Amino acid sequence: MKKLKINSLFYEDFKDDILKCSLCPHKCILYPGKVGICGVRQNIKGEMYSLNYMDTTSIALDPIEKKPLYHFHPGESILSLGTWGCNLKCPSCQNFEIAHLKPAYMKRLNTNAIPALMKNYNVQGVAYTYSEPIVWYEFVLDASREVKYADPNNYNVLVTNGFINEKPLKLMLQYIDAMNIDLKVFNDKKYKTILKGALQPVKYTIKIAHEEGVHVEVTTLIVPTVNDDLNELEREFEWLSSISKDIPIHLTRYYPAYNFDEPATDINFLEKVYSLGKKYLNYVYLGNIPSSNYENTYCPDCGVLLIKRNGYNIKIENLNENGECINCGRKIVIM
Repeated sequence: MKKLKINSLFYEDFKDDILKCSLCPHKCILYPGKVGICGVRQNIKGEMYSLNYMDTTSIALDPIEKKPLYHFHPGESILSLGTWGCNLKCPSCQNFEIAHLKPAYMKRLNTNAIPALMKNYNVQGVAYTYSEPIVWYEFVLDASREVKYADPNNYNVLVTNGFINEKPLKLMLQYIDAMNIDLKVFNDKKYKTILKGALQPVKYTIKIAHEEGVHVEVTTLIVPTVNDDLNELEREFEWLSSISKDIPIHLTRYYPAYNFDEPATDINFLEKVYSLGKKYLNYVYLGNIPSSNYENTYCPDCGVLLIKRNGYNIKIENLNENGECINCGRKIVIM
């Protein structure tokens, strides 16, 4: 496939033909011909280009719960699009084949074709997922606009690591309705040394997205020896509750992947983390484990079952059309 080059947004001249990328906090300094940490933004003769603009590694129809989003259009399907590239270097990456390698086979997708795809699949929403959509920035921005222009009731979802600068984030959020943001470890030193990122920008993304009215859910993959410190996890839950106790959090089980071969997370430990999270947050879920009550939604006030989940089989119970618990009248955060 012939390389397609599209001018990038968010960069500045540094010196001569040297450029400084301002999309994410890495702020890569790129000499002519060099590529950023993400692998997909390149300085070509003094101009910044996106190398993955129309590259799609996956086009699929998914349950929205797979993102995971449990409080946004529950039970619906969503069109899922992915590319290649990432601006973090997680040693246990679950999608390393597209995050850290350029696949040999991809399809090209024009953003103006997405509304027709949605119509073909009979869906109302699009998720930018699988790899990191932040480094697919120009495509996602154009695509999310097309989705909204086609029908204002359509919705866009980002499944992201949240490692982005303020200006591009706020521009993107104008067209984004929901996000699942990975909060990988509540320790800045570990973010820097293990993941090659930083904690503060991710916290800022969560906070700003919530303040801008975007529906936010958070995922923390519990990885042994990386983020299985209960004191750190408690600080994470406490911080999230300071924004809103109603932010749903997904605590997911790690399995060996990529360059990390620690044994899978102990389920008994995950249950302890779940109990700890419930002290601070109203909606806590366990993922990547056999179907259990830990994936159901219960009323925070009276405890009645509201949404029963068995894998991707979803049954809404005890919720009225206004999103209130039928049993006690509590307003539930369901978009």
